[in-house]
Amino acid sequence: MCRSKYKKIGYARSSSSTSKFGLEAQVAALLEDGCDQIFQEIISTKVKDSERSQLQAALDNLQEGDELVFCKIDRGFRTQKECVSVLHDLQEQGKHVRTLDGLIDTRGLGKFAPSLIGLLSGLGQVERNILDERRKESADYRRSIGASLGGRPKTNKAKEGLVMRLRNEGCSYRNIRDQTGLALATIRRIIVEQESSVAI
Repeated sequence: MCRSKYKKIGYARSSSSTSKFGLEAQVAALLEDGCDQIFQEIISTKVKDSERSQLQAALDNLQEGDELVFCKIDRGFRTQKECVSVLHDLQEQGKHVRTLDGLIDTRGLGKFAPSLIGLLSGLGQVERNILDERRKESADYRRSIGASLGGRPKTNKAKEGLVMRLRNEGCSYRNIRDQTGLALATIRRIIVEQESSVAI
């Protein structure tokens, strides 16, 4: 049965409320574009597409001829493989996908849409964007719990002093490791640095 009007269903996702691509900005853009219905969620990029309840709800609400709208394609899919798979399935069902940044518009491409789905070289950038976002998520989490943001971990002065005292007492590296719980590489570094500073 033909319908006189097809729906535009928007989907917005953010990994956190403070993310650059926050939900409010995405929802505002989707509303401005005229979406009839918008699904949104705050969820990590590590969560599979199949486990994103609001994305699945958006997909379930699409009928033949309807259009799923994202601000950017990486708001909807984790990987190039998942993206192409969903685009292919929707194309087979007569459903369309469009992004507000102009990267994808399967309705506008008409008979050329299948070619787009097979040749989306621009999705390489999607993979990089997702990896960057995951790194940011990880850094934000480590920062929130006061953990190190990377690089060589710092050893407190008390531990360094204990290492040097045990070494001066004639303890072996392995003995020092057993008593301090530090890695052999860390013990060697402390001793070398301390001996170097004394020599200077």
